[in-house]
Amino acid sequence: MTETVAILDGVVKRYEAVTALDRASLVVRKGEAVALLGPNGAGKSTSVGGLLGLLRPDGGRVEGLGGPPGEAVSAGRVGAMLQQGALLDGLTVRELVGFVGGLYPNPLPVGEALERAGIGGLAGRRVERLSGGQAQRVRFAMAIAGNPELLFLDEPTVGLDVEGRRAFWAGVGELAAGGTTVLFATHYLEEADVNADRIVVLMGGRVVADGSPTQIKARVGNC
Repeated sequence: MTETVAILDGVVKRYEAVTALDRASLVVRKGEAVALLGPNGAGKSTSVGGLLGLLRPDGGRVEGLGGPPGEAVSAGRVGAMLQQGALLDGLTVRELVGFVGGLYPNPLPVGEALERAGIGGLAGRRVERLSGGQAQRVRFAMAIAGNPELLFLDEPTVGLDVEGRRAFWAGVGELAAGGTTVLFATHYLEEADVNADRIVVLMGGRVVADGSPTQIKARVGNC
């Protein structure tokens, strides 16, 4: 049986009067690329935050790599690219990614992380001189710098042009082919279709569908 690496089990998360997750359940198995698909406000970012140990659920169970999510993160086994997060001005891209990698026990070589993110040519550029799309790819390099077993990507291609998206997903594909488990949040069905083994659809904080891209497209087409 394939090892389970991330679990949401009947998770509830409320923000005052808003219920962001409403008994949401999800299982991610080792080696999968899983897309969380849904519109803004569906609960995608809250799910990612819970699985990273950044949010305490109001109900249900959350597990990552066999234990509390925070333990796996602290052990350097998890990488994440979130929607928010400023880069440190005054550093070059190589210095920044190298610094982040140095925080992990088994990091990727800096050059490899940059090449997988498609920014090898930007190694010597200072962070404050990057375009929005370039900065987004630096965030991806930072997320993979620690050579994670489990990688979370929250709306990762926002701000990228078509070429940038293509290069980004090529890098993700290389990681997945090497055995990294990937869970990414997106509101683009086409993105989920091409890059995920499974698609989990969230609406109003609930999981309303879970299946292969072919199964999910068939359901959408019949709606």
